Amino acid sequence: MGAVLDTVAATTLRTLAAMLAVIALVVVIAVSQFRLTVFGAVALYFVVWWTLLFVILPIRNQAETDPDRVVPGQDPGAPASPRLREKALWTTALASVVFLVAIPLFELAGL
Repeated sequence: MGAVLDTVAATTLRTLAAMLAVIALVVVIAVSQFRLTVFGAVALYFVVWWTLLFVILPIRNQAETDPDRVVPGQDPGAPASPRLREKALWTTALASVVFLVAIPLFELAGL
């Protein structure tokens, strides 16, 4: 799984393409199976994705400890390697699961 994630997260374009493919699939499922509108599905997915992003961002962050790499004005807790593309993929995967589980639980049909 790690090698696939590294390959997909290698470039921003690959990461965005993978994210858009997953999001499109989830929106199609939400519209066809749960009778959401396209706009409602995209809007709800965005809220779930954005919320989960803030849950995933601090995971596995380590502050920069090399004094040669710290620039003046940098926050001492800033991560050395934030791995944002990897975290965007994890957020997309987790948001897809949460989104598809939340729709039938909260009876959001017609949104």
